[in-house]
Amino acid sequence: MLENLSNCPVCDNTYFSPFLVCEDYTVSQEKFQIVVCEKCNFKFTNPRPDAQNIAQYYHSDNYISHSNTKKGMLAKIYQKVRKISLQSKLKHIQKESGLEKGSILDYGCGTGDFLKICQENNWEIKGIEPEEIARKQAENLLQTSLKENIFETDFENQSFDVITLWHVLEHIHLLDETIQKLVSLLKSNGILLIAVPNCASADAQKWKEHWAAYDVPRHLYHFTPQTLPLLLKKYSIKIDKYMAMPYDSYYISLLSRKNKTGKLNFLNGFFDGFQSNQWAKNNSLNFSSVLYVCRRER
Repeated sequence: MLENLSNCPVCDNTYFSPFLVCEDYTVSQEKFQIVVCEKCNFKFTNPRPDAQNIAQYYHSDNYISHSNTKKGMLAKIYQKVRKISLQSKLKHIQKESGLEKGSILDYGCGTGDFLKICQENNWEIKGIEPEEIARKQAENLLQTSLKENIFETDFENQSFDVITLWHVLEHIHLLDETIQKLVSLLKSNGILLIAVPNCASADAQKWKEHWAAYDVPRHLYHFTPQTLPLLLKKYSIKIDKYMAMPYDSYYISLLSRKNKTGKLNFLNGFFDGFQSNQWAKNNSLNFSSVLYVCRRER
């Protein structure tokens, strides 16, 4: 069942314009509309599957981050790059938090690979993963139980040094309630790391409705470095800095070219990713994906 949003999730405006109609290339091949707020320029999928029906759009081996499949060349490349990326993520949290170890909550932890790296480096780990298959894989990997729902946990307020959302914020139906809850769990001097695709990137502009990081209907929101700060400001969260996630552009470009042509072309796809990264370096760091380091306002 589809639901319609009557208000912009960022500024509460009620006037939207059609932006793009995109296909779900990964699972259903259905088409979904993205609209743009006429006041703040925020883009979001509308209408969208409701929270009770969204799970069916994750059930496919093609959705690699939840299936953890290693079938096919693209999946093998994804797995190799992810290993490199996981170590980079750990270095980011250690550098930005100033801690070698501490307490960390990974919201939307998928199959648990990032938390495993943290666990091996003596961090006290907690995870939330709504999708059952991915959650069970993570529990087996980590040998600990994980929660399905942030609102059914017994975590104490201000109990985490670090909270991470790696390509998760764009998936959350209860956006206001979830951000408020996460902020309440963050220590006063803690950091919130949010990685999301950037629909102001060069590859988003190049591939338009074929851009893989629109990923409708799983991606409910489509952020930019201009719109995410507007959202976080409502919860007294400020962005200290934002950084590139350069590996993402190669994977996104590969998939985007496949979406448009129906074929995987690794040489052209990697060149597309390289071009996107070069463009971003000279255009306000508008990379395909951006990592935001956030803190409570003081």
